Amino acid sequence: MAILVDKNTRVLVCGMTGREGTFHTQQMIEYGTTVVGGVTPGKGGHTHLGLPIFDSAEEAVSATHANAALIFVPGPFAADSVLECEAAGIPFVTLISEWIPTQDMLLAVNRLKANGTTRLLGGNCAGIITPGECKMGIMPGHIFMPGPVGLVSRSGTLTYEVVWEMTRAGLGQTTCVGIGGDPIPGTRFLEVMAMFEEDPATKAVVLIGEIGGTDEETAAAFVKTMTKPVVGFISGRTAPPGKRMGHAGAIISGTMGTASSKVDALQKAGAYIADKTADVPRLLKEAMPSLVKA
Repeated sequence: MAILVDKNTRVLVCGMTGREGTFHTQQMIEYGTTVVGGVTPGKGGHTHLGLPIFDSAEEAVSATHANAALIFVPGPFAADSVLECEAAGIPFVTLISEWIPTQDMLLAVNRLKANGTTRLLGGNCAGIITPGECKMGIMPGHIFMPGPVGLVSRSGTLTYEVVWEMTRAGLGQTTCVGIGGDPIPGTRFLEVMAMFEEDPATKAVVLIGEIGGTDEETAAAFVKTMTKPVVGFISGRTAPPGKRMGHAGAIISGTMGTASSKVDALQKAGAYIADKTADVPRLLKEAMPSLVKA
């Protein structure tokens, strides 16, 4: 099993005909993801990468029965694309775009949560992958392998580092989820951790956080109730005091949002904390020796 995406996911790519959309859609197709078409207003009726292009998400869903959407639309128009996908009845949307106006994201996230029919992942995220089944986003698919560990992260590059360490150590992944580093994410750590707790195939979870915001502290409260071991890595532990580092969401408020406050919260919740990304596989094996044979 997996969470959010699997071999039955039918992906519609909004902005597929652009440079980034073209490159990453091709990578997704080569990985084996079922991409069913794209949306670019004004180019409906054409084909691109051998797939049909539609003028709207509604037309695309009607013709392809897409049940997930990936958005590469430029930032100023990205939130509208999210809401268009929701209106078309797509239950899961991954928003890769960055530089999205904060007010636009606030409107889109609040509307989706109020309506409760579409889950948004991102924006400004690397996407999501269930190894061997479905890749939605910009992750390098070759470093992932199927296995028993779920992973959730705010950082794309840190995800790649940790996953490569895990894969080299023989620790595969159920699903890897990039929630993105913007101040207003569509899906948060807590929600993903709850999904992994309910997923029978996931035997342990890796949480990769960074300074700023309080999502990691909030997730730590849930970690206390989990039946599965959690290994955490928090970046920015050497960041100079008062400096904003990394993503737009890396803003520290008082004593909350610091690396030390996140580490303390996770440790008190019973999580294993890695000092370096290379420590994650060792801690996973210590937390659950059966993973070595999984």
